[in-house]
Amino acid sequence: MRVLGIESSCDETAVAVFCTEKGLLAHQLHSQTQTHAPYGGVVPELASRDHVRILPGLASAALAQSGLGRDEIDAVAYTAGPGLLGALMVGSGFAKGLASALAVPALAVHHMEGHLLAPLLETPAPRFPFLALLVSGGHTQIVEVKALGEYQLIGESIDDAVGEAFDKSAKLMGLGYPGGAALSKLARTGDPDAIQFARPMTDRPGLDFSFSGLKTAVAVALSKGIAKEDVAAGFERAVVDTLVIKVRRALEQTGYKTLVAAGGVAANGPLRAALGELLAERGGEVFFPRMEFCTDNAAMIAQVGALRLVAGQHDVSSGFKGRARWSLTELRPVLID
Repeated sequence: MRVLGIESSCDETAVAVFCTEKGLLAHQLHSQTQTHAPYGGVVPELASRDHVRILPGLASAALAQSGLGRDEIDAVAYTAGPGLLGALMVGSGFAKGLASALAVPALAVHHMEGHLLAPLLETPAPRFPFLALLVSGGHTQIVEVKALGEYQLIGESIDDAVGEAFDKSAKLMGLGYPGGAALSKLARTGDPDAIQFARPMTDRPGLDFSFSGLKTAVAVALSKGIAKEDVAAGFERAVVDTLVIKVRRALEQTGYKTLVAAGGVAANGPLRAALGELLAERGGEVFFPRMEFCTDNAAMIAQVGALRLVAGQHDVSSGFKGRARWSLTELRPVLID
């Protein structure tokens, strides 16, 4: 099964080709960072227009990289949500048009399921069931992953996602857009003990998160004249500690020995190290996507499409245009032979 995957949920345009026998054959990515940087955040209309401009050429480049002809593609998978509705509609329209021209199935893929299963692109790969920590600009979730499509949400942020907290705090420091990576780089030069931030919601039971207060604490610290690098280091330490505390609780409650950490914030070095230490301490194992597949990409979309098609899912409605909001728990389980 050779699947061409399309990702256009936000400010990255990506196309990939995945083969169930040979693995990832091609991956092309176009970032819109320079387009949105002057505005300090993503402008939805500009994102949609850029997807329209870039997708045809990117698809041709991915096919050329894969060494396959168009007639050798067995299906087209596309991100159908969650995300920016206009951007999603560009990707879905292109995907369904291409699938129709090739007379192959078009499969709607959940963006967060793509992130959740991105570590399956690696060797070795995690095996079902496992616990997952999804940490991105729009989501902070702890999920029980029992099988493909069988997900139980057991913890999530009640306000800002962790990636959102990174970006907003970076903006307060004047680090530009996108700011999360810049904040982490600055943190390496600071003293994390110079200021003690709270570890929000860790003093009460449960697995939910709250990060909006940390953003406010950053603003207060900066107003007191505390060095930006020290604020960045203290903030990052607080976020990592909070995530690790909640993951530890989740592992204790569920009994899982395998953890997957995925999404853009899973590229954070201190978080990777802390989760690795936690799972080693508990006699378990943690799996991450490679760095380039932590952020939005089409490899994860093509892979999920292939997994679902191989499992027999061929009944996606041609009228599925995209969903700005879409819970993982709405997906239905499928069985892999």
